[in-house]
Amino acid sequence: MPQMLLPFFPEEITLVNELIGFVKKGDYVYYFNGQMPIYLHSSDDYQSFKMFVSQLYICGNASQAEIVRAFGISSSGLKRWVKKYQAEGSSGFFNKRKPRSSPVLTPDRLNEIQELLDEGEDVEDISQSTECGRIQD
Repeated sequence: MPQMLLPFFPEEITLVNELIGFVKKGDYVYYFNGQMPIYLHSSDDYQSFKMFVSQLYICGNASQAEIVRAFGISSSGLKRWVKKYQAEGSSGFFNKRKPRSSPVLTPDRLNEIQELLDEGEDVEDISQSTECGRIQD
């Protein structure tokens, strides 16, 4: 798995383009449109960063090249974040992922499957009649 390029937040104001700039003050990153602050997040809150730069791109406030150059991130990362934003909205960056679960073959479930095998059921048929390892009623 490729390593994520973390954004670079300098202590002095950095312009993304002629309208948008950002600066790190203390533990926060502030974003400006001209002189007006438009957003802030903790400097270690990468989900908020991903969401905000996706918004900058989608709303047409900054190009992909400007964002990549200003923050020192990969263009492929920005493309993934934009795609996520377009598909799920801003909440897509903050929803907890559901852990992948694999079917648990308990002794009872194994006995049920063994009974079906003993009755001459085909393995493929047993597989199709189970959902996540559960025998359908």
